[in-house]
Amino acid sequence: MTYLRRFGLVPPLAAVSLASCGLNSVPTSEEKVNAAWANLQADYQRRNDLVGNLVQTVKAAAKQESTVLVGVAEARSRATQVQLAPTDLSNPSKVQQFANAQQAVSNSIRPLLGPMIQERYPELKSLNNFSMLQDQLEGTENRILVSRRDYNTAVQDYNTRIRTFPDAIGAKIFYGAKPKVPFQAAAGSENAPKVDFGN
Repeated sequence: MTYLRRFGLVPPLAAVSLASCGLNSVPTSEEKVNAAWANLQADYQRRNDLVGNLVQTVKAAAKQESTVLVGVAEARSRATQVQLAPTDLSNPSKVQQFANAQQAVSNSIRPLLGPMIQERYPELKSLNNFSMLQDQLEGTENRILVSRRDYNTAVQDYNTRIRTFPDAIGAKIFYGAKPKVPFQAAAGSENAPKVDFGN
């Protein structure tokens, strides 16, 4: 030990041992999870904004679709009431509640996407605003899927880091780190939606 002190090797050895136990890598990994979560929230907010515009556009052109529009508006309203802070990402029930609310919005806008509504209501084909919003909404749904995948990748990296040696030492001792909850597919999402116009 006196040999190490004499040559000033104690501080560098201490720094190396602390660095190898997750002192820096655990918070860096957690920040990646939080950043991915913020991106996902931004995509959900974009969708909520677009849904509001889409509902108003369709409402002006298709008053007969009031039940679909009411369902979309109600689902959107419920989804915006369910909030999930980064501190809640370790709570499976809160993550699931948030995911369910967002899935309800996705389910309610399905009748407004794709050719089925244009086939049933040809007058909507002439609405440039409707087509533009429809394209943006489809793009946003794709962005949400990518953001969810990015979030799940960040969560997987973080959860692996806090459970494996040597980072697990720093994760437990210094941060009391808990695993984050990834998004899972909603129940029944493996089934294609049934399209029925009551004909």
